[in-house]
Amino acid sequence: MSEPKHIVRAAVQAKASRVRHPKNDNSEIWMTRLGDLAGLTRTGVNISRIPPGKEAFVPHAHLYQEEWVYVVSGRGRALIGDEHFPLAPGDFMGFPCDGTVHHLTNDGDEDLVVLQGGERHRGDVGIFPTLGGIGIPMPHEGHMAYIADESIERIPLTAWLDEES
Repeated sequence: MSEPKHIVRAAVQAKASRVRHPKNDNSEIWMTRLGDLAGLTRTGVNISRIPPGKEAFVPHAHLYQEEWVYVVSGRGRALIGDEHFPLAPGDFMGFPCDGTVHHLTNDGDEDLVVLQGGERHRGDVGIFPTLGGIGIPMPHEGHMAYIADESIERIPLTAWLDEES
């Protein structure tokens, strides 16, 4: 009997890929995309390891995709809004699309291992307040469009209304 794609064995999980945020030199995550390996297309699930002294990505919020993190082992620190909170094994964080900025740092002396995931539908927008910009995934082109705040023209919705009709 052949192994079904629905089971991702521990040996496969050990073959993680290094992932980092291109605008944060201290970003380093060793990640195995469990959801992809099991054939999931609507939700992402990853097992990730952040080495001591390293960070996940950059502080961010999502406009349209919820995200969650469960601490498996190690200790870390979460930035939620403008406050930092210690994290330990068994802690869970959930981030609805309410504009709350969040970020994860390993400030411990061993790897911080987390199970993380979220929605994967098209059309999300990432807000990056410490970078002063937004990111819009462009999967059909294989990149993310990063737009600096000073390049964004903000037009009030009322400007689109024809008051004379």
